[in-house]
Amino acid sequence: MKPEDAKSIVKSTLDGGIVDDLVYKEDGNSFIHLSEIPFYRKQMRILSGKNPLVDPVNVEDYIALGGYKALVRALQKSPEEIIGEIKTSGLRGRGGAGFPTGRKWEITRAQKGKVKYMLCNADEGDPGAYMDRSLLEGNPHSVIEGMIIGAYAIGAGEGWVYVRNEYPLAVKHVTIAIEQARKLGLLGENILGSGFNFDIKIARGAGAFVCGEETALIASVEGKRGIPRQRPPFPAAYGLFAKPTNINNVETLANVPIIIEKGADWFAHIGTEKSKGTKIFSLVGKVRNTGLVEVPMGMTVGEVVFDIGGALDGKRMKAVQIGGPSGGCIPRELFHLPVDYESLTGAGVIMGSGGMIVMDENTCMVDIAKYFTNFLQEESCGKCSICREGTQRMYEILTGVTEGRGTEEGLTLLEELGGIIKDASMCGLGQTAPNPVISTLRYFRDEYTAHIKEKRCPAGVCKTFIQYMIDLEKCTGCELCRKNCPQEAVEGERKKPHSIMQDKCIKCGICYDVCEFDAVVKITGGKNAKNSN
Repeated sequence: MKPEDAKSIVKSTLDGGIVDDLVYKEDGNSFIHLSEIPFYRKQMRILSGKNPLVDPVNVEDYIALGGYKALVRALQKSPEEIIGEIKTSGLRGRGGAGFPTGRKWEITRAQKGKVKYMLCNADEGDPGAYMDRSLLEGNPHSVIEGMIIGAYAIGAGEGWVYVRNEYPLAVKHVTIAIEQARKLGLLGENILGSGFNFDIKIARGAGAFVCGEETALIASVEGKRGIPRQRPPFPAAYGLFAKPTNINNVETLANVPIIIEKGADWFAHIGTEKSKGTKIFSLVGKVRNTGLVEVPMGMTVGEVVFDIGGALDGKRMKAVQIGGPSGGCIPRELFHLPVDYESLTGAGVIMGSGGMIVMDENTCMVDIAKYFTNFLQEESCGKCSICREGTQRMYEILTGVTEGRGTEEGLTLLEELGGIIKDASMCGLGQTAPNPVISTLRYFRDEYTAHIKEKRCPAGVCKTFIQYMIDLEKCTGCELCRKNCPQEAVEGERKKPHSIMQDKCIKCGICYDVCEFDAVVKITGGKNAKNSN
C-alpha cells in the first residue's frame, strides 16, 4: 500500500466493502487466505497473531480472545507447579542469553526474604529491531499477564516494566493496560480473591544500550547511573534494592500465558530439542518483504531470508547479520543453519533479541563491521578499560582498512583484541562486542585483504577507493550532474561534455544517480559499476 491508497481504503471500509485493487492476488485468484501469502506462509504467529485482533487500549478485546484465563488457571495451582510447567515447556529467555526461564524462576523463588521483584526488560536498543515494541504497542496485556503469573511463581509483590523512552506509544499503551488491569482486580491486593498481592510500575530508560544488561537495568531503575556490576551475586539473589529479583524479556513473558493455557507439552513440541517455541525477528535489509516475522525455532536462515523475505531481482544475497550489534554475520554458504541457540553459537554468532539484517552483494562487510563496532564503542559504559579502550581501538583499525591504511598486522591485532575483550569484559556488551568483527574476519577475510593489498572495495562502498569520472563520448551536456552536485565539483557548458574536479568531489554519488545517459562512471578498483547501453 501507498499513502495515496488511504482515501479509498477508508471509504470502502466505511461502506463495508473491499478495495479489490489492493487485495493480494496470485495465479489469477481474486483473494487468497493470509496463510497462502508468501510472507506469512511459513510463519507461526503464536505471539504476534493476536496483534491485529486486539485493540491495545481495550482490555475487553484481550479478554474476549481468552486473555487472563491463564492467570485464573495459574492462581489455582501452587507456585511450584507453575515453575515446573515452565521448566517442562523448555522456554528460554528471548532477550539474547537463552537462559532457561523456569530455572531462573526456581532460583529466585528459592531465595529467602519476603520482598522480591519481577522486572520486564523492554529496553530494546538494537538498530533495526522492534520486536518488543510491537508486542507492547499491539498487545500489552499479554506481557502484563505473563508478569503477574511470573510474580506469583517467584513470590514477588512488586514489578517494573523498564521501557525505552523512545517508545512513547508503547509507554502509553502499557500505562493504560496497567490501569485497566488494576480496575478489574487483576493487579493490586488480593488478585481475583486469591490472596496474592502484586502491582506494576513503569520505569523509562534514557536510551543507553548497556541498560539492556540486567545489572545496568537495575541500577537505572534505582535512579543510579546505568552501568553493570560484577556478578555474582546475580540479580536472583541480590537485585533491585538489594532484594531477590527476576528479569525477563518482553517476548519471554508474552509466552508464559500461552504455555499455561495450552500446556507445557504443546509448547515443547514446537521448535528443536533444546530451543522450544517460536521466535520473533525483525527482518530488514535487502529483501522484498521486510517486517516482523514469527517462525518456529529450527527454521533455517535461508527459509527466513528467501521464502519469507524474498530475494530482490538481480541481486545475490551475501550475508545475514543476526543478533543486533553484538551478533555476527552468517554467510550465504551457511544459510542452511537452523535458527536455534546452539546452531548459531556454533557458527560464531548469537541469536540476541532477534534482529535480522539481510545484506546483498552491494554491502561491504568491512564497512558493516566498522558500523556496528562504532555503535558498540559509543554505547560502552566505560567501566571496563578493556571494553572502553579495546572497542575504540578496533574501530580505529577498521577505519584504517576502509580508508586504505590497513595492514595484515592490523587484522592479526583485531583478532587478538577480540579474544581479549571477550574474555576480560565484565558484562554481556563487552563479551559480545567483538562478534561483528570476528565473524566477518572468519567468513569474509578476502574482502579485508582486497582493501589492504589491492586497495579496492569489492562492494564499491568505501569512498576512499571510489572515483567518479565522466565518459566524454556519452556526455550530452544536459547539466543534470552539474546542477545537482552539492560541491560544485562538475564543470562544463550546456550541450558540451562535462568533467569532475577530483579535488572538490566528495564522492556522494549524486551525479552518478541522476545521469540519464550512463555517462557518469563509478570506478572501484578498476571496475566500472555502471555498464554502457
